[in-house]
Amino acid sequence: MITNLTRLTVWGFVLSLVLIFSTCQNKSNPSSTSQNVSFLTLGDSYTIGESVEKNDRWPIQLADSLRNKGFTVKKPTIIAETGWTTEDLRQAIEKENLSTNYDLVSLLIGVNNQYQGLNFIQFEKEFEKLVKQAITFADGNEENVFVVSIPNYGVTPFGQSQNPGQIREELNRYNQTAKDIATEYNVSFINITPISEKASANPELTADDDLHPSGEMYQRWVGEILPVIISKL
Repeated sequence: MITNLTRLTVWGFVLSLVLIFSTCQNKSNPSSTSQNVSFLTLGDSYTIGESVEKNDRWPIQLADSLRNKGFTVKKPTIIAETGWTTEDLRQAIEKENLSTNYDLVSLLIGVNNQYQGLNFIQFEKEFEKLVKQAITFADGNEENVFVVSIPNYGVTPFGQSQNPGQIREELNRYNQTAKDIATEYNVSFINITPISEKASANPELTADDDLHPSGEMYQRWVGEILPVIISKL
C-alpha cells in the first residue's frame, strides 16, 4: 500500500527533476536572456570592410552569427576608416560622444602605422592608450574587450608587389606588441593572421582591389572570433 507520505515524497522528487531540467535548459539557451548586446568596434579599413559589401564586414557578420546563436544584438557601432593610423583613430574617438557601457568592444589597428613607416614607439604608446580607452567604453570591464591581430597583407597581389618578407616580419612585431599590451590589461587577443595568410593559395579570400580581405575571408575570421565572444556573454 502506498501511503500519503510516500506519494508526497515521489511528487517532491519529480518536481525537483523538473526544476533542475528547466534551470539547465535556460543556462544552455542564450535566447532565454533578454540581454540586448551592444557592440563597439574600433579600427581601420579591415573593420570598415574596404572593397566589400556592408553586410560582409566582419563586425556585421559577427553580430549576425551571435543572433543565429540566439543572442539579441544591436547594430554594431563602427568607428573606422580606410587609412587610419592609431593616432587617426584616437582623434576620431575624441570627436565621438560614445557610451561607456558597451557589452563588447573590439580593436584592430596598426597596419597603416606599418605601411607608412611611422615610428614604432609611437604605435606602442598610442595602442596602449586605445586599449585603455576600449576598456573604458566597456564600463571598465576588460573581459568584454578583445583585440584582433593585423592580417598579413603581404600575401595579397598588392603585397607581393611590395616586399612581402619585410611586411610579414614587421607585422609580426606589431602583432606581438599588441598581444603583449592586451595581455597586460587582461584583454583577449585573437590571432587571425594565420587565417589571412591562406589568401596566398586562394584568390577568393582577397577582395577585388587585390589588397583587402573578401567577405569569405572575414567569415573565416568570425569563425575564430565567435567562440571567444560567446564565452564572454
